[in-house]
Parts: sequence; C-alpha cells; structure tokens
Amino acid sequence: MYKILYNKIMKVGIFCNRSAKRFTDIRRDLLRILEQKNISYEVYYSVDEIGAIDILFVLGGDGTILKVAIEAGRKNIKLIGINAGNLGFLTEFEGEQIEEAVDLIHGQFQTDKRTVLEVCVGDKHFYALNDVVFQRNNSTEADNNVVSISTEIDGNKVDSFIGDGIIVSTPTGSTAYSLSAGGSVLAPGIDAFILTPICAHSLHNRPIVYSDHSIMHVLLEKDAVAALFCDGSYICNVTFNDAIFIQRAAFDVTFISRPDSNFFAKLLYKLNKWS
Repeated sequence: MYKILYNKIMKVGIFCNRSAKRFTDIRRDLLRILEQKNISYEVYYSVDEIGAIDILFVLGGDGTILKVAIEAGRKNIKLIGINAGNLGFLTEFEGEQIEEAVDLIHGQFQTDKRTVLEVCVGDKHFYALNDVVFQRNNSTEADNNVVSISTEIDGNKVDSFIGDGIIVSTPTGSTAYSLSAGGSVLAPGIDAFILTPICAHSLHNRPIVYSDHSIMHVLLEKDAVAALFCDGSYICNVTFNDAIFIQRAAFDVTFISRPDSNFFAKLLYKLNKWS
C-alpha cells in the first residue's frame, strides 16, 4: 500500500450493476457529478465492454467488484468501489459519498494491491480474487455425500480432508466464505493464503495459513469428483485424474482508497452490521 498524487488527466470508466438495490439513484448522482466537474467517462454493463482506462468506478456490492476484478487486474486498471448493494467489504465508499469519491481521484489517495489466486487444471488457468473452492458433488447421481481431498504445499503433504471440501483464500477473501467456514481473518498486507476445510469429518482438521510464494497441489481420492468454484462462480468438475495446482497469479488487483482508510475499523463495522 502506498500513496500517490493524482496530477494528470486519467481515463475514467463506470461499471454498473443494474440489479443492485440502490443502483438507479447512485448512477444518476455519479454521472451528474462527473459532468459538473467536466470529467469524461465511459459506462459499461458487461466485463467485455471494459476498455483502455485508468480508473474504474464500480457501482454495486462485493459481487459486482468480483465480476470485474480479474479483468481490471490484467489491464492494470485501478478500482474504486461505491456500495450500491448490501454488505460491501470491498467497496471504499457508500452510496451517499459519491462526491467524495470523485474528489479523491483528483487529490491524494492510496492504492491497495490485492493478491490473486491462479488455479491450474491441466493446461487450463483460472483466477480468483477471493477464493478457490473445491466442493463435494451435489448431484443426485453422486455415490457419496462427502469428498476426500489431500493437499501438498511445495511437495510436502499437509493433510487429507474428508467432508464438504476445502477453500483456498487470499487475504481479501478471508472475510468471505472462509470466515463463514471458521477461517481466520488475514489483513490485506499479509503475504499469505489460507486453507480452510468445509465441514470436515475430523476434529483435527483446522485452517492453515501458508506463504503465498508456495505452490499447492490438490489431489482427489480415486473415483472422487468435486466441483471447482472461483469467486463463487462454478468453473468445472475435477477428478482424481486432474493435475491441480494453486499459486499466486502474476498480476494483482489494485484498489483506490482514502488516505485515512482503516481496514480494522471497516472490518469491525461490517462484521457488526453482518451479525
């Protein structure tokens, strides 16, 4: 995390989630303020539309940010989230703070780089800002209602997990599914990932924090099938025949935040609101 001074004309985009509860009013106010300040912009409604811009305002909740995060990271676009949804752990501003958000890009702000997970299944590569999840097959055709998964880190066996599956989370995702499954909260600046079992059938299985410079090998028992999810989106089914590795991606996702931004204050507020 570091401070920079915005002192040149930047290309601005707006990504909109039409289904967000307060989307209409927030979008109207943001466009009005940008026009008042003579800031040109482009509006996007799908990830494929995102062009060559420097800053992307994201109107929605955490799900909306997750939808655009990987594309933004690849294109080195800075994200600034405005909460038009419910919880909003990843959004820096609430809907009534739009003018403050616009003023921020003209002044001093912090950039907060968040690590990304890369999961390789054979020769296919998938990415996640929050988490990679391997979950038991819920199909009515499944032979077993649990899945057995073993993990190795840098070639060393970690453990075998029998239960609903496992979650591999970044610090960003540690406040999401992993937290609900009993995982620890990792502060954003920690260079680590967390492996969290989901409803394990053994009391000795516990969340494990490990270096994000390591490579994890995921192995399913013979004839086992699990569903792979990245940031909550179903990717594919994987089997014991698949070569599955998880590592830190070559790119990060960059968020814009206020100079007085406080992760722990936001965490306390959001957790109290959530509970």
